[in-house]
Parts: sequence; C-alpha cells; structure tokens
Amino acid sequence: MVKHIEISNLLLEDYHELLEAMKAAYPLWQGAYWSEGAIDRIINQFPEGQIVIKADGKVVGCALSIIVDYEAFGDIHTYKEITGNYRFGTHNNSGNVLYGIEVFIHPDYRGLRLGRRLYDARKELCENMNLKAIVFGGRLPNYHKHAETLSPKEYIQKVKRMEIYDPVLTFQLSNDFHVKKVLKNYMPGDNESMDYATLLQWDNVYYEPNEKKQFRSKSYVRLGLVQWQMRPLRGLSELFDQIEFFVDAVSAYKSDFALFPELFNGPLLAAFNDIPEADAMRKLASFTPQIKQKFKELAISYNVNIITGSLPELVGDELKNVGFLCHRNGKIDKYEKIHITPDETKAWGIRGGNTLKVYETDAGRVGVLICYDVEFPELSRLLAEEGMQILFVPFLTDTQNAYMRVRCCAQARAIENECFVAISGSVGNLPKVANMDIQYSQSVVFTPCDFAFPYNGIKSEATQNTEMVLISDVDLSLLSELHMYGSVRNLKDRRKDFYELKIK
Repeated sequence: MVKHIEISNLLLEDYHELLEAMKAAYPLWQGAYWSEGAIDRIINQFPEGQIVIKADGKVVGCALSIIVDYEAFGDIHTYKEITGNYRFGTHNNSGNVLYGIEVFIHPDYRGLRLGRRLYDARKELCENMNLKAIVFGGRLPNYHKHAETLSPKEYIQKVKRMEIYDPVLTFQLSNDFHVKKVLKNYMPGDNESMDYATLLQWDNVYYEPNEKKQFRSKSYVRLGLVQWQMRPLRGLSELFDQIEFFVDAVSAYKSDFALFPELFNGPLLAAFNDIPEADAMRKLASFTPQIKQKFKELAISYNVNIITGSLPELVGDELKNVGFLCHRNGKIDKYEKIHITPDETKAWGIRGGNTLKVYETDAGRVGVLICYDVEFPELSRLLAEEGMQILFVPFLTDTQNAYMRVRCCAQARAIENECFVAISGSVGNLPKVANMDIQYSQSVVFTPCDFAFPYNGIKSEATQNTEMVLISDVDLSLLSELHMYGSVRNLKDRRKDFYELKIK
C-alpha cells in the first residue's frame, strides 16, 4: 500500500528510477526510451516543466513539457518537428503554449489517479505562467483493434460516446481536453495507433494576452565581432591585455556576445621558431587552459558571452583545434573543428573533432563552426534542425580567395538555414611565425534574404584588413516569422519524404 505521494520537479539524479518506470510503462518500445542526455537537455532548458510523481519516495510517473511559439508550427506538425528532432531546441520561453512531450505512469501504480495529479500540476503551471493552452499529440493505442471497420474519425466519436474504451484518449477527454484534429504520421512507427494521433488541447480560461510572462527570451541580441590584429607579443600577459581590451570595448556597448577569430593566439608561436612547426603548435596548446580560464573570468566580470575563436588543445596525444563558449554566468561549453584543412594536417598534425551541438544561452540558441567547417553545409543544417538561431564562424584566412570561400559559404548557410551568421577573422602579419605569415579578414553579420531583412543579406560588415570591433543588433523574432511566412521557406519545405540527414 502506498503511504506517501509527492509531486516535484524532475532532477537528473532521478533518471535511473525514471528509466525503470518508462520501461514498465512501454514494454513494447524497447530502445525508444528517453536517454539521460535528452532528459538533461530538457531539464536545463525548462526545469519547471518537467514534473515527476513519487510514491513512497520512488519515481513512478512523469510529465515532460516545453513551451513553444505555436503559431510557428500550426496544427499540422509531427512529434519530431515539434520537439526539434527530439532535442527540444524548439523550446521558447517567449512562446504561448505549453506543449506536452510525455506522460506515463508505472503500471503497478495505475488506478491511484496519479495521471490526473500530473495533469492538474501541468494545468497549474500553464495558469501560473500565463500560457494560452496545453497542446499535445495523443496516441490511439486501441485503434489497431478497430482499424478494419472504423475510420479514425469514427473511432474517436465512439470513444467520445464511451462505446469504445481507449486508455489514452478516454483519459484525456475525462481531463477536459478536446480533440482539435486527427494527425497522420505524427509518430511514425506507432503500430498500435496505425500511425494516427489526436491533437488535443486544454484552454487556459485565465489567460491574459497582455500580461507579462514570467519568462521571456531576448528578441534583440547585440553581437560584438573582434577583428583581431596579429602583432608580436612578448608573452601571455600581453595577450591577456589585448583580449581584455576588446572584451571591455564590446561590453561597453552592452553586447550579448563577443566573437574572437580562429587561432588568434598565433603570435605566441614566435617563441618556438627554433623547433618544427608541429612541435611549436603543441607548445602553444600548453597555454590553452590558462587562456580558457581568463576568458571565463572576463565573461563573468564584463557580463558578456564569449566565443573564444579557437585554440590548439592536446587531447591525450591528439592535437585538436577547439574553442569555448564562456557564458556570462560562468558555465563553459567546448566546440571542436571537425574538418581539418590539408595545411593544418601537414604542418601541425591537427586532427578533427566530433562535437556538434546547439548551445542554449540567455540570448538565443547558437552554434559554432570553425572556419573550414562552414564550407560543409551538412553541419549547419544539422544545427538548424536543433533550432539554431545564430551561427558563429571564427576563421583564419591568409589570402582573399581563401577568405571568399568562407564568406560565400557563410552567407549561403544564413539563407538555407534561415538564421543569422557572424564571421570574424584576423588581420595583419607575423613575419617571424612560420605558416602564419599574413592574414586577410572582413568580419560580417549575414542574414536570410527576405523582406524583413536587408535585401543583400548583409546586416553589417567591418572594414577590410583593419583592426576593429563590429557591433550589430539582430532580431531573433524575425526568424520565427520567416520560418512560417517567408517568401520561401527553406526549412519547412524540405522533402523529408525523399531524403534525410543525420549524424552516424
């Protein structure tokens, strides 16, 4: 007999008990359970929306939710689309609808009205956050028993009249949800539902359209791009002085992000001119932990999220080209250059990394591709599928034709992925540093090409080959409008029935 029932927010340490309950609730869905990484992502993005119910201290059920800008999706969508390819990049604190991702109860604890308690907790959350409604796609697990004689519409009507019992739909209707629409292929592979689902909604009668919500994402985001001058430096302290100068300058304009170029710390290689280039780059990598720590301190003290360009890093015996996203709250994420140029391999022995992800920040969802990586459109498309709004591209190019490869590809990425793209590189020369003699750069912020954006897709650009900072404001809300109402919709109109892209 259960002695104590408790409802609380899901914590990552609850995962193993959660997994046990999932497996019991969905015995036929082997291998399709939420991973620990997925649960970690959804908790980090929206902790208030992840609710668990515990019986005598043990997790026996849960309700997972995100907030979405429902107008950006409409009533016709799939589970994969609404969840951002199951990675929850579609969560938007400025959205107007609480979207249900998951609800289940361990079968040993059914009949105790625990599901109703979870739904009541969801409704309370919806009201407290002043959201318009709760919406989700509901399975029809008993429809396969009647599919030969009843259409989905007829089946739903019989469930409404209580002539047929469906464990999901009957429960939803009893909890004040109404059926908005029948969806086909909402969750492909749901054989019990014959690939059908009901789109269900509960309306918040206390919703006030003009009331300020508890959580609101930034719409206007200010970018600060550092066009870095390569100059001789006597040591790490001089490098830090130069870094802090630019962070201070960008912060003074109240920028949300500061972007540094690829391998901007190249001047420190001059101290190792007496050894082979590959060995010199490994020596340079020894400074990376200190530089990373310095950037973390500056991000906090100057209140700006810093994309550190890139730095060499030794991972075991392998030399990688990596960078760090130093959040202004002290958190640090690492990204890696995936595609290595022939020259990097030949001269320095750098190896490619395997990290590709969208980072949730307090000023939008961002991705980072280092230089050569932006010339491979698959990478940015994968990031776009996770809800990326801004793509940062730190680069290092020596000649104008090399620069134009990065520039043209970056602009294409902005158009095809309906996002902003910011690129920044270094200028000047290092006559005493092998393989880094000259640099060419013009930092730019690119936009999609549609009526709400500049006609040429260029928001702002720096002066060529001049040390400076480029400050530019971008409006993230324009991207949501573009996704739904653009003259062309590169993301929405993809023929997913014909082709697909995925990471191995």
